[in-house]
Amino acid sequence: MQARDMDELKALLLRAPRRTLAVAESITCGHLQARIGAVSGASEFFLGGITAYTIDEKMRHLGVDRATAEAVNSVSATVAEQMARGACVLFGSDFALATTGYAEPFDLAQGKPSAEREIAAPFAWWALAHAQAGSGRDKEFLVCSGRVDGAGLERVAMQEKVAGCALAELAGYLRAWRAG
Repeated sequence: MQARDMDELKALLLRAPRRTLAVAESITCGHLQARIGAVSGASEFFLGGITAYTIDEKMRHLGVDRATAEAVNSVSATVAEQMARGACVLFGSDFALATTGYAEPFDLAQGKPSAEREIAAPFAWWALAHAQAGSGRDKEFLVCSGRVDGAGLERVAMQEKVAGCALAELAGYLRAWRAG
C-alpha cells in the first residue's frame, strides 16, 4: 500500500463512528506496525501490536489453541484468525489484523527425527477480525482470512508483501463496511 492508501485507511477508521485497530504479527515481524505507525496521526486509531513468534507466546497473549497451532506449525488460516481475535481482545480494539507464515523456504524436520514436509516456497495467512457484541474472550467477531503466496521472493520482500496484502484487505473491508 502506498502512503495515499494508508491515509485512506486512516480516514476510514476515523470516520464516525471512530474505530480502532490492533495487530498481531508473526511472519511480518513488525512490518505492519511500522507501516501503520508511519501514518501521521496513527495514535488516533492504532492501539498497538504484538509480535508473537512462538506457540507459547501466541497462546499466552493471543489465546491461540496449542493443539491447533502445533498441528500446523502455527501456519494456517485458523491460527491467523485466532491471532486476530486475540489481538482485538488484548488491545480492546474494534479491528485487528494478524499474519503468520513462512518468509522463506523452511525444512520442518529441523531438529526433528523425521521430515513431515518441506516448505519449498514462502506463503502466509492474514486474518482480519471485526469485534461485534460481548466483551473479553466472550466477544463475538466477524473474521475473514486469506493466503499469500511468495514463490521467488526473499525473506524481507515476502514480509512486505504479506503486510501490504493484509492492509489492502483491511481497507477493502472498511470501504464495504462503511458503504453498507
